[in-house]
Amino acid sequence: MKLFVGLWLYGTAMVAILRAGLGNMPWDVLHQGLAEKIGLSVGVTSIVVGALVLLAWIPIRQKPGFGTVANVIVIGVAFDTMAPLFPENPALVVAIPMMVGGIVLNAFATVLYIGAGMGPGPRDGLMTGLVARTGGSVRVVRTSMEVLVVIVGFLLGGTLGIGTVLYAAGVGPLIQLFAKTGLGGPALARGEHGGGDDAVAKVGECGSSSPEPAPVSAKAWLGRMRSAART
Repeated sequence: MKLFVGLWLYGTAMVAILRAGLGNMPWDVLHQGLAEKIGLSVGVTSIVVGALVLLAWIPIRQKPGFGTVANVIVIGVAFDTMAPLFPENPALVVAIPMMVGGIVLNAFATVLYIGAGMGPGPRDGLMTGLVARTGGSVRVVRTSMEVLVVIVGFLLGGTLGIGTVLYAAGVGPLIQLFAKTGLGGPALARGEHGGGDDAVAKVGECGSSSPEPAPVSAKAWLGRMRSAART
């Protein structure tokens, strides 16, 4: 139940941030740009992109968990279901609270999703697989992925703005705050995912549309993903 609540709230947070029109989360810049070009909804586009990313797991020998597959489907469905409830490109007096509220909700949803412990999101699995196969650092691989999707999405017409920057800067500290509630599990609450409180403080530093935060070290992150795959 925690998994599905987290994913549904994550999709809702995506809607709030995107509809505010002040800048999307990095992967949603791509989703929005693609959706405008191919004539599909953002939710369906998110599902398609997630499925394609999962296919990219095959050559790098990553194994999805139940939560990975649910991630691809539920977030997209939640987005399209909740989108009609939010105004599109409202006045700043509405847009700013929508954007901020979406970022806060995104962090809360991420903690719920992590607490379910049922596998990484498709984009994060791609990242960890590339780290394992190339020997590169998590920071370099993840940042390269985020920059690439933002550039492509922006060129396709996706919205890049202050919301994108605030999301990248704010979601990590917010996840740390919500982690202290214990909803992400006792280990996350104690800051044990990747090396203490500093690790928890840095989660989400390269925020994406996949509710699994970027880790501090490749070793810690890969160890965690292997443990999730065995459960």
